[in-house]
Amino acid sequence: MTIWTDATGIPPVAYAHPHIDQMGAGCRIADSVSFVRQRPDVCTARISLGEGVMLFDGVRLVLGADLHTSAFIRIGGGSVINVGSYLSGEGGLDIGEGVLVGPHAALLSAGHSLDAAEPCVARNPLTRAPVRIGAGAWIGARSIVLQGVTIGEGAVIGAGSVVTRDVPPMAVAVGNPARIMRYRHAQRGWRRLATWLGMGQVT
Repeated sequence: MTIWTDATGIPPVAYAHPHIDQMGAGCRIADSVSFVRQRPDVCTARISLGEGVMLFDGVRLVLGADLHTSAFIRIGGGSVINVGSYLSGEGGLDIGEGVLVGPHAALLSAGHSLDAAEPCVARNPLTRAPVRIGAGAWIGARSIVLQGVTIGEGAVIGAGSVVTRDVPPMAVAVGNPARIMRYRHAQRGWRRLATWLGMGQVT
């Protein structure tokens, strides 16, 4: 595990933050991290960080301006959110422990209805579905994960990919739309895939 120091470019340690509802010890948050949310005292939606989470410059966390009950962002301990990434929690965003999110990635738990009556898409209601990122996964630079998608534990999403459907644990998925290219450590990958599919233990 990397031991971060106060080197140039590493965010400073934060002991509290006005827009974060729960924060573990040793989190590092850059001054340029921004938030879109109602005031915590009027909104039940929550942002919570486990121990040692790092939010680099330009990261944006979004719960939305309304009070929708599905909105939340949870980031597990030891996860690193790199520069310029966009975290949409309007439909719920759950990031496991030890996750790496590359520069300028977008995790989108909400979108706009395309088939509502209003011709202007921006005026149509939001659609929402939770995004879940399993522990130890790596979301490559400039990747996009769309609403309703689950990324399994230890999975890798190649840089610039657009993920439109679930990715099993230990899978390596790339492209637009992202497709599974292979599994990491094949034996372990097949065992986790079997568990994912409810097939029980595979030897």
